[in-house]
Amino acid sequence: MPNLPYPAPNVHLPRDGEGTIDLAELKPSNVVLFFYPRDNTSGCTKEATGFSELLPAFEALNTKVIGISKDSVKSHDKFVLKQGLKIPLLSDENDDICEKFDVWKEKSMYGKSYFGIERSTFLIDGTGNVVKEWRKVKVPGHVEDVLAAVKAL
Repeated sequence: MPNLPYPAPNVHLPRDGEGTIDLAELKPSNVVLFFYPRDNTSGCTKEATGFSELLPAFEALNTKVIGISKDSVKSHDKFVLKQGLKIPLLSDENDDICEKFDVWKEKSMYGKSYFGIERSTFLIDGTGNVVKEWRKVKVPGHVEDVLAAVKAL
């Protein structure tokens, strides 16, 4: 990825609960875009519920929070309902956006290689530029770190 800041790739994807979200239409709000591997897994659930719990604090700072994974819209609907999530979840089943943000990576588990989403978060300012990114995210404390970065904008 280029040096910060850089123009955010265009995002236009289907979301949970029907409809689509287009990043360009969210200006002049800031946007926190977090990529996560899979619905209803422990780390992803902790991250998504963490962002949901602190959503009022992000909204008070004119910031939208959006999650993206390769799961289907149907899977997202179940995840939102089961976990009581308050944030929109976008479905990138074709990898287009994951590729544009360079989060689709070769991973390894138990000696087997596979491709998957590297947990990553991007802070996009109200003009549409990525001003901060977190890669290889560890969930504990991450949502609070992102909120602190939004406050510093």
